Amino acid sequence: MNLKNILYLDIETVGITHKYEQLSERMQHLWDKKSQQFIIKDNENKPSDFFEQKAGIFAEFGKIICISVAYFKNDQLRITSFVNEEEHILLQDFANLLQTYFDNSKFYLCAHNGKEFDFPYLCRRMLIHGIKIPSILNSQGKKPWETNYLDTMELWKFGDYKHFTSLDLLSAIFDIPSPKDDIDGSQVHEVYWTTHDLNRIKTYCEKDVLTIVQLMLRYEGKALLSEENIIYV
Repeated sequence: MNLKNILYLDIETVGITHKYEQLSERMQHLWDKKSQQFIIKDNENKPSDFFEQKAGIFAEFGKIICISVAYFKNDQLRITSFVNEEEHILLQDFANLLQTYFDNSKFYLCAHNGKEFDFPYLCRRMLIHGIKIPSILNSQGKKPWETNYLDTMELWKFGDYKHFTSLDLLSAIFDIPSPKDDIDGSQVHEVYWTTHDLNRIKTYCEKDVLTIVQLMLRYEGKALLSEENIIYV
């Protein structure tokens, strides 16, 4: 695999509202049904108790606030981010990037747990906003081996379908600096809705995408990138 033909990405998501009570009555009812899958039986927990923790995981109840991407150019890694409270603007800008530079069969998209989370989440939110899904991202009608997806978690599984390994754990065992030195994914919802600190979230997202690149390099038996080989644009 030519690492220069890969666009690495990571997304940060939050619930569509800060609190459960801010949902419409219809959406509250649908969340109540959805949340039955993770409510612990014989417990005092209610569906509303899980909203702030879990809503951002589901494309039907969440939204994307940041997409960070990385790619190699002239032997340097370039990292850039799409950040916007208006999700349709962020998604359209990202779709334009894919359609302009990466929408052909030689390129691949790479994310950690991307096949289960990032890629389908992006597609679902684009559909909700009426944005045409770029062909490199769209898996509809394609067989699994026809998609241009790379997933650093799947590569680590070696065929073990039940095994989940976090990006933070993999970065630790491969001696890659942790991307979770400030916040982690479980805190993004609260940071966004209480302080709207998009720069802090963007920094965290860019650390994640850099870690994905470093992990792929280690998978390939290559040295980690040094700071002078990384450009933020």
